[in-house]
Amino acid sequence: MKIIKIKDEYIKLGQAMKLANMVSDGVEAKYAILNEEVKVNKEVCTQRGKKLYKGDEFSYKGDTALIDV
Repeated sequence: MKIIKIKDEYIKLGQAMKLANMVSDGVEAKYAILNEEVKVNKEVCTQRGKKLYKGDEFSYKGDTALIDV
């Protein structure tokens, strides 16, 4: 599991996916999310702008990451 450190209160899902090196750019993140391939806290998420806070985890293609501050 990867740990994503953030400085702000939250990070948007698409940005977090890029930080975790799960996708190469925002377009790839957008389509992965729209195609229901991404899970947030073990549930499918279709909101690209979903706000992730400390303790949230997300996964894509077998990779999982945890948000931390």
